[in-house]
Amino acid sequence: MGEIAEIVRAHDRNRYLASLFVPEDQRQHILALYAFSVEITRIAGQVSEPKLAEIRLQWWLDALDGIYGGEGQSHPVAMALARAIKVGDLPRHALVNLARAHQFDFYSDPMPDQTALEAYLGETCSAVIKMSAMILDVDAALECDEACGLAGVVYGLSQIIDQLPRAQRLQQCFLPHDWLAQRGLLAKDIYEEGSEAGISVVLAELRALAQRRLAELRLVVWTIKPSVAAAFLHVAVAEPVLAKAQARGSAVLREGCDISQLRKQWVMWKAAKSELF
Repeated sequence: MGEIAEIVRAHDRNRYLASLFVPEDQRQHILALYAFSVEITRIAGQVSEPKLAEIRLQWWLDALDGIYGGEGQSHPVAMALARAIKVGDLPRHALVNLARAHQFDFYSDPMPDQTALEAYLGETCSAVIKMSAMILDVDAALECDEACGLAGVVYGLSQIIDQLPRAQRLQQCFLPHDWLAQRGLLAKDIYEEGSEAGISVVLAELRALAQRRLAELRLVVWTIKPSVAAAFLHVAVAEPVLAKAQARGSAVLREGCDISQLRKQWVMWKAAKSELF
């Protein structure tokens, strides 16, 4: 297994498994994009304070400037990303916006509201799907823009719920502040025992939002051509993850709600062979 593939396999198993459905000649470029996303997402957990995280993020922003300026790269992920950018004609602003969106991860402030949350997921999860589709078939990618946006939100919401234990360790809060405030909660209260009733309602609202976006996605799934379907396959795990989250209730705060790799492989295979969602 190559170095780039190993980075994705170790830190983003869902997208790694989905990449196995990508034609071999395109897979390396998809994995390069996923590895870039991994490197940015991991920054918050690799440093002890936001200032250091900002320095690491700036390194990647400078690397993007170099790539688009035609400069050679020495970092293996940056080198692979440069090739993916050329193949998919990936826009600089999409990669920069993805990186900058993750500045939120460095701080303990809660997500302001639902609009901010969906915008964050649009710049991150949806953008990765869109750029993956561009690598696979740039013309087909133009026809499924709405599907990319909705799919990213559905997937991102499922991962926010599953990654609640990690968010606690990193002192992050992706739950909308206004939703918490309506229940008399602050970000610091989320993991307190006395907050279970209120946080259960907030989590139910988050699952309901994901289900609404999934229903909307199903209405436009016809815009996803077979040539770009692999860019969406990892989103197939969202529904069983959300179902497990509902079954666990507030226990997801401590345990998450991930599903087994075998089930992930099954739902992705099923999605690849029939309707996506």
